[in-house]
Amino acid sequence: MLPVLKASVHDVRYFVTLLRGVNFVNRATITVTERGFIAVVEEARTLLGTAYIFSDVFDEYEYNSESPGSTQDSADDEDNAAFEVPLNTLIECLNIFGTAGGTNYNASGGGRHNRWKKVGDNDDGDDGDDDDGGRGKIQQFFGGSSEKRTGMRMSYAGAGYPLTLLLAEDSTGPTTTCEISTYDAEPHLELPFDLEKMVLKVILKSEWLRDALSELDPSCEKLTFIGNPPPTGDPSQPRQKQKANSRVSLKPMLRIKATGTFGSTEMDYPNDRDVLETFDCAQSISFSYRFAHISRTLRALQSSTKTSLRIDDEGLLSLQFLMPSPSPKQGKKDEGPAAFIEFRCLALDDDQLNVKLYV
Repeated sequence: MLPVLKASVHDVRYFVTLLRGVNFVNRATITVTERGFIAVVEEARTLLGTAYIFSDVFDEYEYNSESPGSTQDSADDEDNAAFEVPLNTLIECLNIFGTAGGTNYNASGGGRHNRWKKVGDNDDGDDGDDDDGGRGKIQQFFGGSSEKRTGMRMSYAGAGYPLTLLLAEDSTGPTTTCEISTYDAEPHLELPFDLEKMVLKVILKSEWLRDALSELDPSCEKLTFIGNPPPTGDPSQPRQKQKANSRVSLKPMLRIKATGTFGSTEMDYPNDRDVLETFDCAQSISFSYRFAHISRTLRALQSSTKTSLRIDDEGLLSLQFLMPSPSPKQGKKDEGPAAFIEFRCLALDDDQLNVKLYV
């Protein structure tokens, strides 16, 4: 009988970084399809973290259905295999030789990216003298040839069988085999995001959100996202008068407000395409979330290149982080990202009952 999954990669660092992005709960549901992995974790029936790891991440990837006679009636009825696995154990096994890279972000507020950058700032040297050697940047995943790397061959025979990892440190180094027990997948939290009910959509470089959140005191209790429609001038007024009116009554397009025991902090994003690449907001909105939940996203945010922030009319927050892609394989076109990580979080109850308007 063919195994359900066979996959291999010459350097596990990128794969481990993606798994670490959702490693805030130990038990993860792994779904394996022909297109790749989906790792899902949830917390407090409020926060859902999902890592989408496409097959291009691996050097070799083969999926065989447990039910080869089954047919797919639609794209929604995709054939897959699902199981639960202790995520901490999986990551520790992948890092058994200590060459899978370290944690690149301290969720309690650590890290060296703790200043609010201004447009025009030169950040080329921000990370060069980090204590962690610049981890969190793309160099972490594809370092120089002098660094030791761990290669991996993964296999999964099917329901009831362990997840087997064959790990080797370089081609002439030691090898080890790990078998990780798997469990039947349990239903997890469903938080569907309806695009037709979306009231705020923002796309920006991840560093702009990362730097803002890194400045916040870890004792914060609540984080509020405030959005307002872009300012529009009255065409009948002279340009000078439009500018004067906008300076007096202009509301921030996007504001992040952190509230805690010792006060509050507000950070406004400028109306500048160099900062907010995409901004869609038809009405003023304000939704709050537990900062402890938002802080769970910081590790994935630290490693990402772009962020998509979306909120629907009930306050459901979707944060999608685009991860830097590995070098394209020879003879293969770069058709899109190799992976991205998404978090969905419910708003606090008082904000679910009614939409607060920013005044």
